[in-house]
Amino acid sequence: MTADARAVTAPTAEEVAAEVPAGRPTGWWGMVMFITTEATLFAALVASYFYVRFQSTPDWPLGGIKTPELSLPLIMSAILLSSSVPMVVADRGIRAGHVGRLRLGLAATFVLGATFLGLQGYEYMTKLEEFTPRTNAYGSLFFAITGFHGMHVAVGLLLILFVMVRAWLGHFDRGRHLHVQTTAMYWHFVDAVWVVIMLSLYIGPHL
Repeated sequence: MTADARAVTAPTAEEVAAEVPAGRPTGWWGMVMFITTEATLFAALVASYFYVRFQSTPDWPLGGIKTPELSLPLIMSAILLSSSVPMVVADRGIRAGHVGRLRLGLAATFVLGATFLGLQGYEYMTKLEEFTPRTNAYGSLFFAITGFHGMHVAVGLLLILFVMVRAWLGHFDRGRHLHVQTTAMYWHFVDAVWVVIMLSLYIGPHL
């Protein structure tokens, strides 16, 4: 092949850039749509909780169930919400090309998230001694909402673990970090949902 032929077939940097789709990548929009769907499900559950509460007797929780204690949930909240900080460090770190920050941030987020999930399991053991999902509508909604959120935390931990493995394999750099970004988006969503749950299910009955 002659030099002229190679010059015709080889794309220039400007031509390659022109072929890159403008705007957000498909994976980013996919995560936005997924988060929107899950937010709708959580909104429906929380709305059901408030509907039952305001349609029932003035006593809440129902059936003589004690008002939720706040000490453990507040500790859980501090742990889960603080886990967004190292996730931000990880996301911003890889955007700047710092793989070390990515690895450290992901590891810290994973530990904090796993700690939250462990504390939620401990809380369930104490709650089940008092009431179960079959006790009444309050019990059903409490375990449904918090359990649904716990499942999302577990999924988030699996995503973080997958991204951590890829980070140690060197799959991410300044220009390749979409999976880090989408995982961070999901994790921040999980944290934001917990704020709503904390205000509604734990603090609300005290008001």
